[in-house]
Amino acid sequence: MPEPSPPKPIDLGVYGRTARGGFGLAEAAAVGLGLVWTAAVLAYAAFPPADGDPPGLLLTAAAILLPLALIGMALAMLRAIRVMRDEAARLQAAVDAMRQAYVAQQQAAAAGLRTGPDPAAARPAEPALPRRSPAMPERRQALAPPAPPADDQPGLALDTPADALSPPISTADFIAALNFPESETDTEGFRTLRLALEDRGTAKLIRSAQDVLTLLSQDGIYMDDLLPEPARPDAWRGFARGERGRAVAGLGGIRDPESLTLTAARMREDPVFRDAAHHFLRQFDRIFQEFERNASDADLADLAQTRTARAFMLCGRVAGSFD
Repeated sequence: MPEPSPPKPIDLGVYGRTARGGFGLAEAAAVGLGLVWTAAVLAYAAFPPADGDPPGLLLTAAAILLPLALIGMALAMLRAIRVMRDEAARLQAAVDAMRQAYVAQQQAAAAGLRTGPDPAAARPAEPALPRRSPAMPERRQALAPPAPPADDQPGLALDTPADALSPPISTADFIAALNFPESETDTEGFRTLRLALEDRGTAKLIRSAQDVLTLLSQDGIYMDDLLPEPARPDAWRGFARGERGRAVAGLGGIRDPESLTLTAARMREDPVFRDAAHHFLRQFDRIFQEFERNASDADLADLAQTRTARAFMLCGRVAGSFD
């Protein structure tokens, strides 16, 4: 029977490390300085000035040991700082590796969405986030009024776009699509996403939101981590009617200082993100004006909990859209 392997030692990080062997520049300097000081004190004790008394044994020992103790303390501090610096570099490398792995996983999931069973499916920015807003009641109120009944034998123009023939998406499906699928197995989420992509205007909003969410995730900003302060329905309706200033200031309900700081810095320094964010804000503003006409107060509250609406609150506050 083979002997069991000894247990793997626990990594205690900084506290489990021992001083590295060998002399570095700091050690060599400390030893050299100590030898020079000791030689100088001994020389002074052996050959005192002609007009002075030689120092006693106690004074000579104190003159030698106290500076050597200070040199030893300084050397110990330098070694501890070096060990902590190495540990910080190792931790930073581990965090960077974890972050790159997470971004790669998201990109792989997004690629899987693009090559899934339906080629028209959009690429959700955060397909595998665990939290989702509570299920919303089905409301079959359409975003636009239905087309009038046609004749028994209608005549279709040859250049009629395909999306003009599809029925308008319901309010509940529109809201669910703006939240994106929860995971690759979220069949209901993909169903509503496909319905939203069949509408040309909604598809532009979905794709622009996905681009912004993907760019924000590169800085570790995820919509499920943000808990915006709820805004009154009157503020949403006022924004749809073109009001700005204090009347709609409640829409900037994202208060997380780290997310606001990172987004503002990205907006200033990254022209790609800046263009994507402004394009997304324009698409959201245009679609929301149409949505608000037939939406109830409950619909507006449900919309505000979607990932797309949270990204709109975050980017809109940074861009000054609510000022």
